[in-house]
Order: sequence, then structure tokens, then C-alpha cells
Amino acid sequence: MNDFNEIIKSNKPTLVDFYATWCGPCKMQAPILEQVKEKIGDEGTILKIDIDRNREIAERYRIMSVPTMILFKNGEPVWRVSGVQQESVLVDKVREHIETKSDERFQNVG
Repeated sequence: MNDFNEIIKSNKPTLVDFYATWCGPCKMQAPILEQVKEKIGDEGTILKIDIDRNREIAERYRIMSVPTMILFKNGEPVWRVSGVQQESVLVDKVREHIETKSDERFQNVG
């Protein structure tokens, strides 16, 4: 649980895939997430959470169906979707939240 909290607090976008081993659509989503990871590289993180083994986290984020994906940035959920998602949708959402050099400049002002 502490590891989960530390990972989502990152300023890198973290896409969390809430899944279950018995879920057919979750099995379809898994190779798509591998493609997403290849495209975003180190600019973002993908984390898979088994809802049956991590009930407390699943309940905290009110996961009612799987797969559900939540994109976190600095510990806050910034996007959420349920159902199988295409690679392009996920890559675009992660890239929307990747810090740019101008973001860094503005963060250091003041």
C-alpha cells in the first residue's frame, strides 16, 4: 500500500490498471498496456493492481468494473476510464500529463 502511494505521488504520470485475473477484457488490455509502455518509455509509469489482492485500494478508488484505468499525477487522479482502451487513447492521455521544460521553469519560479 505504501509503495502504491509513493508511486502515484510522482510528477511523472502513472497509469494504474485495476484488473482481475478472471476478467476476459483485462486479459485483452494487458498486451495493449505493454505497447503503451514501449511508446511512453521512462516518461510515465504503468502500474497493475489486482483488485482481488488489493481490495483496500480498489475500494478507495471505487472500482466497480474491470478493467478500470486511472491516470495519476502528483498523487491526484487526473483521468479515469473503464473498459478496454486502445493504445493510442492511453498514450495520448499519458503524454498530455508529461512535464515539459516550460512546466519545470514555472515550477521553479518564486
